[in-house]
Amino acid sequence: MNHRQKELLRILLVDEEGVWHIKDLSERLDCAEKTVRNDLDRLEEHLRAYPSAKLIRKPGFGISVECDEEERSEILRALLSSEPKTSEERLFEIAFQLLTSSQAITLQFFADRYYVPKAMIKKDIEAITTWLGRFGLELVSKPRVGNIIQGQELQKRNALAHLSELISSLSQDKNVVLDLFLPYEISIVKKALGDMKERFSIAITDSAVESLLVHALIMVKRTRQKSPVFVQNSEKEMAHERKEYEYTTWLFDILESAFGLPFPEEERVYFTWHLISCKRTEEGMNETLKVDEAITEIVSAAIRKMSKLTMVPYETDPILGSGLTVHMQAVLNRIKFGFPITNPLLSNIKKMYPYMFNMVMIMIEDIKRDFQLEIPEDEAAYLVLHFQASVERLGKKREAKKKALIVCHMGIGMSHLLEAKIEQQYQDIDIIACIGKADVLEYLNNQRIDFIISTIPLEKIKTDHIVISPLFGQEDKKKLSQFVEGLKQKQDKFLVPNVISKFLAEELLFFDVKKVHRYEVVEMLADALFQKGYVSKEYIHSAVNRERNSATAIGGGIAIPHGNPSLVHQSAIATAILKERLEWGSERVSLVFMLAIAKEDHSEIRGIIGKIASLSETPLVVHALTAARDYQEVLTIIGDKE
Repeated sequence: MNHRQKELLRILLVDEEGVWHIKDLSERLDCAEKTVRNDLDRLEEHLRAYPSAKLIRKPGFGISVECDEEERSEILRALLSSEPKTSEERLFEIAFQLLTSSQAITLQFFADRYYVPKAMIKKDIEAITTWLGRFGLELVSKPRVGNIIQGQELQKRNALAHLSELISSLSQDKNVVLDLFLPYEISIVKKALGDMKERFSIAITDSAVESLLVHALIMVKRTRQKSPVFVQNSEKEMAHERKEYEYTTWLFDILESAFGLPFPEEERVYFTWHLISCKRTEEGMNETLKVDEAITEIVSAAIRKMSKLTMVPYETDPILGSGLTVHMQAVLNRIKFGFPITNPLLSNIKKMYPYMFNMVMIMIEDIKRDFQLEIPEDEAAYLVLHFQASVERLGKKREAKKKALIVCHMGIGMSHLLEAKIEQQYQDIDIIACIGKADVLEYLNNQRIDFIISTIPLEKIKTDHIVISPLFGQEDKKKLSQFVEGLKQKQDKFLVPNVISKFLAEELLFFDVKKVHRYEVVEMLADALFQKGYVSKEYIHSAVNRERNSATAIGGGIAIPHGNPSLVHQSAIATAILKERLEWGSERVSLVFMLAIAKEDHSEIRGIIGKIASLSETPLVVHALTAARDYQEVLTIIGDKE
């Protein structure tokens, strides 16, 4: 039996006293009545293996299963054993059922379905309730009635589309939301989307196509369930003027024919919004886009602000301008239409580029004030990549390429394949030779290189080196990027010694700090800076508000909160050594450096954050700092590291 037939049998077995009509079963299973009749024939054959079991089909009365209790339990156990559910899969399916049900569902129903105690189901419900809050939804439990989700249909669909994020382990390899739909439905929608993309030459990313696939499948299901979205007439008129509405109309003609399902006009507008909000590929940047004047102003303001903050001439990089314009158009549409995204790279971006991330978050505060536009940190992290890429492009004009040596143990062919991959991926790395391990020492005696990329461990080699796989997969690329970034930080350290110690003040160093929430730590440090005259009073609110927008932990038990630099009178770093580790976003922190760097000292901030980031990569130093008991000891530890 397939999944649908097993579910049909389970429904009939669980409901011992009631009867079901074909129409009710087809709606419950989300399939045609003819399909249910065919499935009942299959069930009838399956039940012949159980002497007391009998499928009752009475015209005008309904359908049920007659069976003694022992065999009923045996059949249910067989169903369960043939399709075991992990606790994570159960949580995932319960959330899906609640989001797609118009009726309250009891704990007992779920307990019977998954053969677990009601107390376990109650814990699942609590976890789902917390997660639903991200989408503005509320799970209401009514005594003797059951549990039902309250909220707008648009919010429910957003939650459905992001179900894979409910459990991180389920979303590592693929979008498991697709497993909730029938293969033929996925096939129909995927082909239609592919044809639409090809017919109209729509240059959007693969992840955008998958997102459209998920939303289209949800749309089909919710339309069948007669749960449409609400769209105002003015929004319909605006959608009709977009070229994306033309693409949607073409797509919906195909889907209506394939599913025999008429879609309301609101669904067409809703899908047009998604199409407008899609991420475009690099080729898509060259398309003729309808760019709102406001987007151009926002991008220009962002580039100006970032240039002042970082003293990098971003205005001279045309690629940044065009890339940000295309990207911001999608960002603004996602914000406008209420399509939140989750950036899977957020944590890594914060750790790899702490300086740029914090500069972007400061820039975003100005954008919010000037344009009444609030950009969430998940979107901000993508902006970091645009500006970081620009820094590297502009840097190539001023800096020579880093010279690297490849040491490979798998022959010339593999060596040169690895060389080609690296030079294609990293334009600022110049591979000067590919040699075997036996020739390394002699080569280093005669040639100057910056670092070595090796496919095997190298003993007694003092030159900076990294070991990667000769196949150079995604993990290797990430590893090499972190290695190169680490070398840059080491270089910064050599050029700017004692940059942290320069701004540490004894009157701003606090030991054994015990607080309940990270906001309290931020407020305490900002207030200390104000009381000592380093910042204005408004800085306190600015720092707390910045922390609310995005947690400032950078890994290694360290956080670097800060406020608006325009509110700083004299540069200083206020430091808190926490008595116990404190939750700081998705991490736990024991060491907090509040950066209050005035505009005139802003040339120092890249070095400061670089040094603190290097501290976060040395656990022993962080441990030593958290164990320090006076100002001089802290200076000594940091001085040794610097």
